[in-house]
Amino acid sequence: MDMATPTGPPGLWPDTAVARTLLLGWVLVQVAGASGTTGVVVAYNLTWKSINFKTILEWEPKPINHVYTVQISHRLGNWKNKCFSITDTECDVTDEIVKDVKQTYSARVLSRLANATSSAGEPMYANSREFTPYLETNLGQPIIKSFEHVGTKLNVTVQDARTLVRMNGTFLSLQDVFGNDLSYTLYYWKASSTGKKTAKSNTNEFLIDVDEGENYCFNVQAVIPSRRANQKSPESPIECTSHKKVISRDLFFIIGAVVFVVIIIILSVSLYVCRKRRAGRRGKENTPLNIS
Repeated sequence: MDMATPTGPPGLWPDTAVARTLLLGWVLVQVAGASGTTGVVVAYNLTWKSINFKTILEWEPKPINHVYTVQISHRLGNWKNKCFSITDTECDVTDEIVKDVKQTYSARVLSRLANATSSAGEPMYANSREFTPYLETNLGQPIIKSFEHVGTKLNVTVQDARTLVRMNGTFLSLQDVFGNDLSYTLYYWKASSTGKKTAKSNTNEFLIDVDEGENYCFNVQAVIPSRRANQKSPESPIECTSHKKVISRDLFFIIGAVVFVVIIIILSVSLYVCRKRRAGRRGKENTPLNIS
């Protein structure tokens, strides 16, 4: 079978193919340059990081020759610029979301060339998932503010963490924001044992019954039972009571009475011995001398 031969003037077809390839490459470069996307990388892995309503949006990658601008909006709202033309890969959006923590928010990260002008065209961007602070912010690790162990009662007070949520110019606490949705769990146990007991409270205070004279260790955890996820905070650092075992009042009186009786007996015996010795000396002095 004869192989097909190229048509056209002999010796010209290879140069024509090369020219077409170069022309196509030049056109693609011009289109990319006109759209302002040369060297721009679209952000990815957009992630909300939020603890006690302090909220930061993070993403990748680190920029090389481009910058990022973050926009945020709640449902039915307009996009608002945050962190304009930055080279970081995170943006603090707390001041926006604390305006209404029960709203659902979206964010997007726009990518532009670092030296791009306003005529460079629409920037490329990536969207975040939706985020509802009231349902999703992580509960921070609580701190035990104070505790007191008196007799058979242990009183523990949890520090009510402040947030950046405001009402009438005042920063609200976690308890203020969540109300009855927030509760605390106290885990406590004898210092000489590993068996834990639990107590729950809708306030930041606990008053529980314990054994008198025993040392106890304990920590607390914040909980929002109504949530599907992020229900529990990390547990607080462990605290322990520390006191020497006190002798009971009855035992103190018994020991005192025994010591008193022993002292009386010792004194009585000592007086008896002294009298015997004195009597012996007088007997010798009154005995007449024998004269031979």
